[in-house]
Amino acid sequence: MSNSESKPDSKPQSTPEPGAKPRSPPKPQSSDNRRGAIAGLIIAILILGVGWLLARDLTAASKMQDCVMSGRRNCNVIEPAR
Repeated sequence: MSNSESKPDSKPQSTPEPGAKPRSPPKPQSSDNRRGAIAGLIIAILILGVGWLLARDLTAASKMQDCVMSGRRNCNVIEPAR
C-alpha cells in the first residue's frame, strides 16, 4: 500500500451520522449586528434631517413666490425687534 491510497477509517464529509443533528454555521458576533443597525439608524436620522431642512426651505420659497406673484412689493420677512 502506498500513502496515496485512502485510509479505511476516514469518514466521508457529506453524510452525517444517523440521528445526529446537522451542524449550523457559527453565529456572527452580536456587536457586528449592532454596528450595522447603529449605522443604519444614523443614516436614517441624517436623511430625515436633510429632508426636514429641504422642506422648510421649499415652503419659505413657495410663500415668497406666492407673495411676488400676487403683485405685492413688500414680500421680505420682517423680523420683530428684540
